[in-house]
Amino acid sequence: QVQLVESGGGLVQAGDSLRLSCAASGRTSSTYVMGWFRQAPGKEREFVGGIPWSGVGAYYVDSVKGRFTISRDGAKNMGYLQMNSLKLEDTAVYYCTAAESRYYYRKFDLWDYRGQGTQVTVSS
Repeated sequence: QVQLVESGGGLVQAGDSLRLSCAASGRTSSTYVMGWFRQAPGKEREFVGGIPWSGVGAYYVDSVKGRFTISRDGAKNMGYLQMNSLKLEDTAVYYCTAAESRYYYRKFDLWDYRGQGTQVTVSS
């Protein structure tokens, strides 16, 4: 089993930056990819991007490409989501995920391990 705990959420203004962290513990040697999802109020949970557990070669959806950066620190078993130039529409609960496969599932429930989420609110 792998446990994931997100942190770093908060209230920021449009244009600000914020870095979310995801602490992984347990049998992390079994995982191949880490992902990030978000769920805005009244909307379905959406995949934001992912990265191999090695930390090389992140993938992003178009809506965040160029603004968000996903990274991993293997030594600390940490994952990060650096968010720059935040927009009002980035307001959501952000979740990190991990999977024992090499595929970035677009459906949240298909990931083997899922965190509880951290709230990010962007104000004008």
